[in-house]
Amino acid sequence: MKFAHFSHIWAKPGMSPHQRYEELWRELQVCDELGFDYGFCVEHHFRPDESWISSPSLYAVGAGARTRHIRLGPMGYVVPLYHPLRLAEEIAIVDQMLGGRMEVGLVPGINPDYFRPFGLDYGLRKSPTLEFVDYLRAAFGQAQPFSFHGNEFHTDSALLAVQPLQQPHPPLWMMSRDPETLEFCARNAINPGYFLVYPRADAAPRYRVFLENWNKAGWARKPNIAYCTIVYVDETDEKAIDTALLRASRAYEGFLPPPQQGETFQERVATHAKKFIGRGEPGASEIMANLFDPDYIMKHELIFIGSAETVAEKIHKAAQAGLFNTFLGEFNFSDLPESDLLRSIRLFGEKVVPALRAYEPF
Repeated sequence: MKFAHFSHIWAKPGMSPHQRYEELWRELQVCDELGFDYGFCVEHHFRPDESWISSPSLYAVGAGARTRHIRLGPMGYVVPLYHPLRLAEEIAIVDQMLGGRMEVGLVPGINPDYFRPFGLDYGLRKSPTLEFVDYLRAAFGQAQPFSFHGNEFHTDSALLAVQPLQQPHPPLWMMSRDPETLEFCARNAINPGYFLVYPRADAAPRYRVFLENWNKAGWARKPNIAYCTIVYVDETDEKAIDTALLRASRAYEGFLPPPQQGETFQERVATHAKKFIGRGEPGASEIMANLFDPDYIMKHELIFIGSAETVAEKIHKAAQAGLFNTFLGEFNFSDLPESDLLRSIRLFGEKVVPALRAYEPF
């Protein structure tokens, strides 16, 4: 198995953005020392109460300047928000700055609120995201200057000043549970993955099909399949639960709409849950409706909290059921104090990672 530090870079009470970024660098430095494989961040916009990372490239370069080994990148760039040529240039430069340590996640974007201020149509986000893979390969191809004419993008005779250090390009990822997108990923040697809001029991059949398609495509390497959720490790199960369970049930408060004056937390959750009724994914709808219930998320093991032995056992069981071999742990959530945060990361790196490193779920 492989292991990643994953961060929404949530807004933290009592911290300025600068202080929050400084804390993030300390987290990643510890992960680097402990031999984590990856560090990933999201790309979110226009919610000062939620995530403070709208530029994954700056995350990667800032983290790269403070680490030596860990591979870094977005999970992922919201592709439709970029001009493709500008994004290709940026990826190449970041990979060079990182000395070939870049990983590139590409996503269509999940929130229409990211699109409106840019004057873009949220309904037209998927096609450009998929086409950008071909665009990127043309931009980084041997024929230079390059031209590209697709359904979404058109470029004539562009010569990039900098090519990526990794050839033909940095490894690509797409977090998705969509069968069509997973088929695309298998055909194009792209690592996929999913988040805790999609049930592992529902994901496994789709990922078995993905693996069949991957093998049919004849790729020499095994794909990375990622799974992302909250994780907290402490000296005992009791201490871990006391410190982190309630906080974990508030970890994704940023998913809720901004609070209205006089609105209670429970009212915000109820409004949010209504959005997921009738979406054709009853399992995911149930999780989203109960994501802020500590008893529910613990009982259904949607989060991994406990001693190192307990967390290793939970991840082993989940990886087998959910068919993933790369774990993306979100270690910093809610108002978790930094001393607890760094102890959790150290215990995870020193005890959980060695216990699972040789395990191969598929």
